[in-house]
Amino acid sequence: QVQLVESGGGLVQAGGSLRLSCAASGRTFSTYVMGWFRQAPGKEREFVAAITGSGRTKYYVDSVKGRFTISRDNAKNTVYLQMNSLKPEDTAVYYCAADKDPNSLRAPQDYHYWGQGTQVTVSS
Repeated sequence: QVQLVESGGGLVQAGGSLRLSCAASGRTFSTYVMGWFRQAPGKEREFVAAITGSGRTKYYVDSVKGRFTISRDNAKNTVYLQMNSLKPEDTAVYYCAADKDPNSLRAPQDYHYWGQGTQVTVSS
């Protein structure tokens, strides 16, 4: 079992930055692929970024490439999402997710463990 707790959300003006954190329980954090997803009101949950257990390989949705950076600190059981140049369309609840071996890194249904989410609101 893995428990995930996100933090770092908030209200920011367009062009600003936020860093989300997701702290995980357990002693095998480095064996999990970690992902960030987001869900805006009335929309489906969508993939944002993912990182492999070692941290060597990262994946991003096209809309955040060059603005968001995913990283992890396996010694601290934590994954981060640094979000720069935020836009109003980035407004959503952001969730972190974990899975040992997801079939698709980009598919929310392939992740077993989820955090409770943190709200990010970007004002124009």
